[in-house]
Amino acid sequence: MTALHHIRPAVTVAGTVPADAVEPTTTAQVADVLRSTTGTVVPVGAGTKTGWAAPPTSCDLLLSTTRLDRVVEHAPGDLVVVAEAGVPLAALQQQLAEHGQMLALDPPEPGATLGGIVSANASGPRRLRYGTARDLLIGVTVVLADGTVARSGGKVVKNVAGYDLGKLYTGAHGALGVLASTTWRLHPLPPASGAVTVPVHDAAQAGRHAALLSRSTLTPTAVELHWGPDGGELAVLFESTAASVQAQIRATIALLGAGTSADRPPAWFGVRPAGALVLRLAYEPFALPRVLDALPDGASGTVSACSGVGYFAVPPDTDLTALRAAIAPYDGSAVVIAADDAARAALDHWGPVGDSFGLMTRVKDRFDPERRLSPGRLLGGL
Repeated sequence: MTALHHIRPAVTVAGTVPADAVEPTTTAQVADVLRSTTGTVVPVGAGTKTGWAAPPTSCDLLLSTTRLDRVVEHAPGDLVVVAEAGVPLAALQQQLAEHGQMLALDPPEPGATLGGIVSANASGPRRLRYGTARDLLIGVTVVLADGTVARSGGKVVKNVAGYDLGKLYTGAHGALGVLASTTWRLHPLPPASGAVTVPVHDAAQAGRHAALLSRSTLTPTAVELHWGPDGGELAVLFESTAASVQAQIRATIALLGAGTSADRPPAWFGVRPAGALVLRLAYEPFALPRVLDALPDGASGTVSACSGVGYFAVPPDTDLTALRAAIAPYDGSAVVIAADDAARAALDHWGPVGDSFGLMTRVKDRFDPERRLSPGRLLGGL
């Protein structure tokens, strides 16, 4: 077996400095690490989203999956690909494009790996049409805390073999095990695309536009709103045949009573906001105007207007308790995804603990009874 590669920890994990770091190159090496280590282990991919969960209470060992970087199998006829957790999404997309296919995920973080995308449940504007990682992931290989290698799903889209571990591990931030390999459902690359942009002057208008689009027979790939203190701009993306794209662009302009067509969406499309404090908001989509009105002065960012998910940079002194209370009636949540390391320790990263916390605790105890994997990163300090 190839010797395990130790590295100097190159990243902190939400401000926590790892004591040591390793880069396994095989699933077997990952299993050996977890069997032989008694301390705490935090798995990461390329480190693009380490701030998306609370700081770990300790990190004796950072386990990087970036050298698990093989595309194991691509079956173009079945629209399925098997790729290890450390494969960068951009590299996979390039390989799939040679066959006229794509993995319909578009989180914008440069260098993001498949395992990191699943662990953080990261997505982009195209979630409106294609869904998130939970919807496209059809199989996983994971290494549990005791070194057991477990597999779920298969290499066909309609598969009912075993428990759906993929959904359990999506958004788990490495707290239930280490993702080693992923199997995905693919889509054909669309032959043409085009967009409509519309200025939006206030929250009520944003809500009306989103409602009109949601109730229409149009099939946009994404409906994104760029929002700031002075209003914003709505971008509607269509991807289909050239004739369908042009027809839907015309119909959108007629439906909204305004709009400018373009070959591609604006530069802000799909870009995460930057700032000293960045939040991910989720809420019932109908409540878009109320959520926009609840934002603190100076907030800016983008929101998937028909999906109920937004990313906003807010002032560092934002009252998170008040914001969460304001959007709670709409099943709303506000989660910290970026913050200054010095301030993060004092922040309530996730917000209120819900009714499902008891179930989450039992799942954590079943998969990681000694609480060695990403300790403290999940809701309620799990």
